[in-house]
Amino acid sequence: MTKKKIDLNKLSFEELKKEVQNLEKKKENIPTKMVGVWKIGKAYFIRTVTLYFLGKLVNVTDNELVMANTSWISDCGRFHKFVKGEFDNNVEIEPYPSDKEIIIGRGSIIDSMVWEHELPNKVK
Repeated sequence: MTKKKIDLNKLSFEELKKEVQNLEKKKENIPTKMVGVWKIGKAYFIRTVTLYFLGKLVNVTDNELVMANTSWISDCGRFHKFVKGEFDNNVEIEPYPSDKEIIIGRGSIIDSMVWEHELPNKVK
């Protein structure tokens, strides 16, 4: 099957918008890669022996997890609300710079869960 070439300069704004939406749909359907129990491309809430992290998993090594779009969570407030994506007034979130990848030692992990909610990107 050959791909249809599109001349972006000849598209109307509405046609261009439609092409972007089609690309976004294709991107959403990219399968995640499994490494052991970890799913690269998924977001995770990770509790370590000292800190909590929220971010998107981009790589797994024998000893580390590499995360992007990561935030350090110093206080998650009521845990049962937090894991449902509900942030009460006690939640404290400190995002890392968006262009930085964070490396977490796997030996420090207590537990983790796939984060099914939008990742926070603002200080709270």
